[in-house]
Amino acid sequence: MQGKSRPPATAAEAISRMDTYVALGLIGQQEVAQALGLNVTDLTCLGHVLGAGAEPLSAGDLAERADLTTGAVTGVLNRLERAGYARRVPDPGDRRRVRVVADPAAAVRLTELYQPFYDRLGELFARYTPEETAVIADWFTHAAEAARAHLDALRARTDTP
Repeated sequence: MQGKSRPPATAAEAISRMDTYVALGLIGQQEVAQALGLNVTDLTCLGHVLGAGAEPLSAGDLAERADLTTGAVTGVLNRLERAGYARRVPDPGDRRRVRVVADPAAAVRLTELYQPFYDRLGELFARYTPEETAVIADWFTHAAEAARAHLDALRARTDTP
């Protein structure tokens, strides 16, 4: 497959388009959360729990991945359990810790909501060569690193009102 010729774009134009995509993504997350009867933070945590697969996360690991305090994760887990999406199980290696496992129906429900979007993205990626897709994947990796560094800097500010 050969890449298509594309119109030139500046970094500023690409960032503007990214901003549009991110804004739509945020609205989409709100819609999915609402459809599940959750808030966006709980949906994010459920995504981490499902993403852990066969190696369930500890509550502390979930707190770290979601950038939440352990106290906040306790509230999230309480809500996810009440909603039937996840449950705590004792850690087999350390009974003082708990692991979080998703209810199998939660994965089915999330797939129902997300798969149409992932299918559209798959169709979009089909328009690109493997080399172009590798560049896009690389860009997202480094953009996530830049976002993490910016988030850390924002949180480290001492001049917050």
